[in-house]
Order: sequence, then C-alpha cells, then structure tokens
Amino acid sequence: MSAVVHPRSPGLVTGEAWGQAGAAGGLVPTKTSLSGCLSPGDSVLISLGASCLAERRVARLKRSVWASGHLHSLAHLGHRPPVAWFVTLTYAKADAWAPDHMSAAVHAFRLFCKRAGVPCSYTWVAEIQPKRLERTGKAVVHYHLLAWLPVGVSMPHWDKPRAGRAAFWPHGMSECDVARSGVGYLMKYLSKLGEFHRFPKGLRLYGIGGLSNDGKQIRRWHNLPQWAKQLCGVGCSKRTGAGLVVLDTGEVLASPYRVSIVPGAILVRLVAALPPRWVDGPWSLCRPVMPC
Repeated sequence: MSAVVHPRSPGLVTGEAWGQAGAAGGLVPTKTSLSGCLSPGDSVLISLGASCLAERRVARLKRSVWASGHLHSLAHLGHRPPVAWFVTLTYAKADAWAPDHMSAAVHAFRLFCKRAGVPCSYTWVAEIQPKRLERTGKAVVHYHLLAWLPVGVSMPHWDKPRAGRAAFWPHGMSECDVARSGVGYLMKYLSKLGEFHRFPKGLRLYGIGGLSNDGKQIRRWHNLPQWAKQLCGVGCSKRTGAGLVVLDTGEVLASPYRVSIVPGAILVRLVAALPPRWVDGPWSLCRPVMPC
C-alpha cells in the first residue's frame, strides 16, 4: 500500500508503516482522491505493481462504459428511446479464445444493422467466467454486450445462422434478452474485475461503437484528470504531444503535478494549487452538452 508523504514527514511511508504512523504524521492513504487530500508541496508515491496498474486500467474502463451506456440510451429528437438488448457470448471449449473473435462478431452485427437500416450502437466488456475459474482453475473468457436497437427491431441469436449467413458467434453459445436496467448490467460485471490481469495477452477489455461525435467528446471528457475537468468543458481541449491544449487559444495547460520515477513506483508532487471543484458532470461553454 502506498501513502501520501507530507512535506514535514521524514521520508516515504508505505505498507505497515502507514498503519503505525496514522494521520498524526500527516499521511493520507492513496485510496483517497488526490484532488481532495493534497496541498501544494505534498507528494504521493504510487506503486507500479501489477495490482495498482490493474486498478487504474479498470477505473478508466468503468468510466468509459458508464458514460457510453448512458449516451447510447438517449432518445434522438423525434424518436422513441431505443431498446437495450443484453447479449452474453461464451466459448464451448475453454482454450478456444482468439483475439479476433470479438471484433469479427461485432463486425457481423454491424452488417446486420446496416442491412436492417438501423443505427449500430453497442458497448461490450470481457470477463473471466468466475464459476469456471473456481471449478477448473482455468481463466476462460466470455463477453457481455449491450446493444441498443429501435423499437420493433429484435436482436438475433448470435450463435445461430440466419438468412443463409453464418452465425455472428460460431465459437460456442449465446444468450440474448431485453435488458431492464441497461448499463447497470455491464457495471455489475465490471464490479467483479479483480482477476483481469490473468486475461490472455492481447485481450481487449471493452469496446464501444455507434457514439455520435458529441458522445465521443463527452466520453473523452470523463477520462480527463479531475483538475483538467474543472478548467475545460466538453470539446474545449484535446491531447497532443505537448500536453492538453485549449482549442480556442492554443494554450497548453500545465499540470499542477510533477512526476518523477523511483524504483518500482512514481513519485507525484503537487506544485500548484488545484482548481476549485465546482462541477461533477459534463459541461461546456462552447457547445450544448447532452446529459450523462
């Protein structure tokens, strides 16, 4: 466990030392949001171990899935809200996974939507089958997909050929049903992502398709650092090699943090006051923002 180092503290404190020193030494556990516990001059040591990197990757995954799910479910002007369909894809053989299987299945679904003349909007996540892992010790992948189709359009079974065309998912079984809680289905499975570092090498954890340009901008905004969200609204900045650039002015926003590499970790030091926290959701001064 890593811990925040107060400027008056004698050195970096981690693990059991945090439990012994407590708050009296000016230390704050890194489970607390950095934007709420640091003052200029304070530092935090962040581990580069597999579990810490996994937590950061999963946190980004959850933000993207949550935002995309809400954006997909919004009704277009003059139309009824789309129906969310929940699809689970499993393998018949434990060792049958290949990195191109899901992309091929989604491509077939996009062709189905094109032939039907309907938008193709979806979000999917990968998961290790927990019961199979517990029973056999093997990390077997399966997928959960949420797709939004107009009222009156039914989701085909992905494991069955139709109209002379091959099945979307010829590798095993599929389950398909209308999703009552929409994105809540996917967030339920994401809450169990503790073993994701055991996924096969090359596996994509999630995929998103069908968002409008505005929807993509909102999703990118959700993945900005918290200090940048306070300064830049949706569509007002972009990442470049030089850093985060404000589109209207060309200004490169300077991070209030300075980062240095130490063995097995990074040391992050707050060097400037953080912007005041005044917003908890997407906002913009240069364009309308859809609710999310």
